[in-house]
Formats: sequence, structure tokens, C-alpha cells
Amino acid sequence: MRPAASPRLPGYVVLGVAAGLAALLLGRPEPAVLAAPFLLAVAGALAAARRPELAVSYRLDRDRALEGEEVELSVLVTNLGPRPVARLEVELVLPRGLSEVFGPRREASGLGAGATRTIVRRVRCRRWGGRLLGGVRLRASDHLGLLKWTREDSRALPVRVFPQPEALHRLVRPAETQAHAGNQVSRLQGEGIEFADIRAFVPGDRVRRINWRASARRGAIQVNAMHPERNADVVLFLDTFSGVQGRTGGTLDMAVRAAAALAEKHLGQRDRVGLIGFGGTLRWLQPGMGDRQLYRLVDALLDTEIVLSYAWKGLEVIPPRTLPPQSLVIALSPLLDDRVTAALLDLCGRGRDLVVVELDPAPFIDPGPRETDRLAFRLWAMEREAMRARFRALGATHLRWRHGQPLDPVLAAAAPLRRGARLAAR
Repeated sequence: MRPAASPRLPGYVVLGVAAGLAALLLGRPEPAVLAAPFLLAVAGALAAARRPELAVSYRLDRDRALEGEEVELSVLVTNLGPRPVARLEVELVLPRGLSEVFGPRREASGLGAGATRTIVRRVRCRRWGGRLLGGVRLRASDHLGLLKWTREDSRALPVRVFPQPEALHRLVRPAETQAHAGNQVSRLQGEGIEFADIRAFVPGDRVRRINWRASARRGAIQVNAMHPERNADVVLFLDTFSGVQGRTGGTLDMAVRAAAALAEKHLGQRDRVGLIGFGGTLRWLQPGMGDRQLYRLVDALLDTEIVLSYAWKGLEVIPPRTLPPQSLVIALSPLLDDRVTAALLDLCGRGRDLVVVELDPAPFIDPGPRETDRLAFRLWAMEREAMRARFRALGATHLRWRHGQPLDPVLAAAAPLRRGARLAAR
């Protein structure tokens, strides 16, 4: 442990020396009598000073948590020396995104020779991401607090903080479904439980499908046609080229939380979900199903960050298997980078089923106090409106999501837009 003098020690020395000089100058013993306790305390502290021998270990009760949850850190301190430690303080070294939860005021306490103590601290996970709890700093001091020893254990503990997902009750219905069973109702007719139409009986139809009332009215055997239940391929397209950050969050936080909620909800409906991080660093995850795919997606989202890059990128850099045919592509982007806009327009031109969820950056932008600044802001808003009209004209479904607004009503408003988008695409 590194020794250091507390601010009290030089104060005692200065008082003692000043009182001794005053006694010599004045020729009176009273100042020396007043200085004696301070000097004796300094001399006694220096004579009895021994470096504490402490062993420390710590562990977390869990290494995974949601945003806003608390994890418990247990610090085990053992005094290996022959002398007790008069005062012992424990301080946590926390990275950005983690904060210590302070309860009632904690007083520093001692630690006897050969004794062991477990100190429990609670840490709040304030923001999603992969974190490294930086370590523990120990501070020991003598009874008078004149000398201090400091030791820092920098062994980092990993903590993965998962984003708090948005509450979703409805999802965007895909235009096309796949051949596997799921919860999506196909537009085609086949074996299923959702009613589609009534048609004439043909050889091979099952008897249980006969609609006896319709058969009696029409004088011929009629059967019920059904819609089969199929699954869908969903690809989450995250824009990591650019973003806007405010004091209470940013577009990247909105994108990650929305992607986590969409992945969980679609996988719960037995859809296959994949991920594309389109930005300075291209990252992808091929569509898959099940709980294992959900953990893979969330772990990939934790490493999502804005990476600055000046290289032009298009759809040719995305592996073909990452974008299966007839898949639903849900793009989460503030639409601030021309490369992302060009890639999404290219998807529209290729006839992909595209839903663009625009993470509206306007709430994070200050138009400025001058008239020219406000004019530039209005021109920028007009350009963005023209870009939205271009997406709609090409058959894409465009949705605007503002900071502080729930995502569920935004997705619920997509149903009428989807019908119009399919007609425009045809």
C-alpha cells in the first residue's frame, strides 16, 4: 500500500513549529505547552506507523442485468498483518454507465489483526452496454487520521447490461411468409385455422372442412378454405454511421432498445430474426430462431456503437444470406447519412419488403437563435420531408418515432400504410 500524509499532519506540524517559535520569541512557556500535544501526536503517529498488510477479493452476484437494475458487489478484505487497522474505507472504481447506490451514511470502521470482513456495495446499471467494473480502492489510516495508506486493485469484472426493451403489443405484418410453421397468417390458402373463403368441394378435401350450411343453401358440397400459419424472416437493419445524442438519450439508444424489443417479440412468434449493423464497421448475424438466437442478437446489440468512416458502402458489402428472399427488413435509422439512405432506396428498388422507422433527430437539434439558423433548419426539414415522400413513392413503409414516444403506437399505425405500400410497389 502507498503511504501518504493526510492534510491534518502538516497542519499539526505547522501549529507546533509556530507555537515553539512564539515561545522562543516571547520568552514564555505557554505557547510551547499549547504546541506539545500537536507535536507529540505527530511523533507518536510516525513512531507507530506500520504499513497495513491487506488482501482483497471481490465478486458480483451476477454478471448480467437490465437497465435500471442493481447488482451486488461483495468485497472481502483480510488483515494479514500483526496490528489492527484503525480505520478502513472502501471505494469503488466504476466506469461510465454504472453508479454506486449510496444508502445511509457509512462510517469508516477498523479491522482487527487476522480478521476478515465482507463489505457489500450496490451498483446501479444506468445504461446498456458491455461494462468493466474497474476495481476497488482501499484507504487505511491510523487512529488520529494523520497517516493514510492507499491500495487499488484493478482487477476488472465484466458486466453486461441489457437494454430495457420497449413494450410492444403489435408488430408489422410481413408481406410474404416462409414455408415453416409459425404465428403469421399467410395470404395463401392451405391447412390452417384462420378462415379464408368458401369454395366448391374437390376430390381430396377433408370431410371435416365441409360447410354444411353453405352446402344446403347452394345445393352442392362446399368446403371452408383456410389460411395456413407460417413464419417470416425478419432482418433488423441498424444504422451505425451517424447519430444524435442529447442529455437524456440519443438515436442510438432508441435503435438498440427498439431492436431488442422487436427481436424478442418476433422470436416469440417463431419467426427467424437476423441483424445487420450498417456503419463504419459492418456487422451481421444471419436469421435464426429460438432463445439461443435471442441471446446472440442481444449480445450483438450490446457492442453496437457509432463508428466514424468516410468509405462509401452499398448493399454489395452485405452477405447475400443475411438478406433472405421475401424477408421483412425493418430499418432503424435517423436517416442522417447519405450512404444509409442510398442503401435503403436500393432495397426499395429491388422490391424488398422494407419498413423504415425513422428515429427523428429533430428533438435533439437546436435550430439556433438567429433568423438564418432557423431558415437553414426549415430547409433541412423540407429536404427530409422530400426524402420521406420518396420512400413512400417507392413502396416502402415509412414511420416516424420521436424521442419519448412509445414505439407500440408507431408500429400500430403501419397497417394502413402497408396496404398502400403494397399497391404502390405493384
